[in-house]
Amino acid sequence: MRILLDVAIWAAALALSVWLGAWLTGRLLARIDAADRKARAADDGAARATEATAPARAAGDGVDSARVRAVLRGGWWIGVLERLAVTACILVGFTPGIAVVVAVKGLGRFPQLRDDPAASERFVIGSLASLVWSAVMGFAGLALLGLVA
Repeated sequence: MRILLDVAIWAAALALSVWLGAWLTGRLLARIDAADRKARAADDGAARATEATAPARAAGDGVDSARVRAVLRGGWWIGVLERLAVTACILVGFTPGIAVVVAVKGLGRFPQLRDDPAASERFVIGSLASLVWSAVMGFAGLALLGLVA
């Protein structure tokens, strides 16, 4: 009976980490992009003067824009795998594995991020939100496993 309960806790922690984490991260990026567009619309006059003298993002080039999503193609699947790996690392007690996940993700995306501030911003926000959520789910699962032990 205990083995079934352990398997159920693992499955719930991993599923919540992966699927709810994908939804939460997407919502966060959309909210940030909407707030960014609203701020730019309110500051339209000042933004035009700044755009003439400094490199800035185009009006539709926020962290959740179609162009940035195209630059970071595959990000949804990478996030799913990241949350799965981080939560699993916590559940098995191998927290150094989280550093490996972060390093592989960062090194793999470096060419796309190097010269694109909007893509870099999306990557950092999405990665941190994803890591925090998966860690919360991993430690919650670990706590539940400890309760049933």
